[in-house]
Amino acid sequence: MKTMIFDINDDIDVLIDALLHGKVGAMPCDTIYGLSAIANEKTSERIFELKKRPQNKNLITLTDFDHLDSGLIVPEVLHDIWPAPLTAILARKDGGKTVAVRIPADPFILEVVKRVGPIWSTSCNISGEPSLSTFDEIVKVFGGEADFIVKKEMRAGGMASTLVDFTSVPWRVLRQGAFDFSPFI
Repeated sequence: MKTMIFDINDDIDVLIDALLHGKVGAMPCDTIYGLSAIANEKTSERIFELKKRPQNKNLITLTDFDHLDSGLIVPEVLHDIWPAPLTAILARKDGGKTVAVRIPADPFILEVVKRVGPIWSTSCNISGEPSLSTFDEIVKVFGGEADFIVKKEMRAGGMASTLVDFTSVPWRVLRQGAFDFSPFI
């Protein structure tokens, strides 16, 4: 398989078209690269396949306020925080399965979401391995496997998003990452 390479400064329309056609690839997401695709069942299966990841783990949904699922219980504090590198575990109003959601601060990803709707994202790595943080590392592992890779210089040592469980009170920080949530606890 040939992997399409996009520079972050290229025309975004080609990437949008790839996503709308169910393509899965590596994109910069706020702080680190993520394996991403438009959010649907078929693409989630492909992401799990690429990562060699057990399917019992959830993917993060990147969205914006316009596309935020109205079936979720969203604490008011998130409206003050987002967009930010903070991933929230949210309960569904109907009592269904919890969902991990983030409204990213990165203008590139926000433009993608605005144009295609919610997208999946998960760390760019093989399950159990360290996250890949450079374009060259990603090409070595996912070149020829992923449908596309978006090239962007990322700062060294980027941290994943902070992960907070909002499904019970008190809220719990499950992973400290790039966002300091301590003032909100």
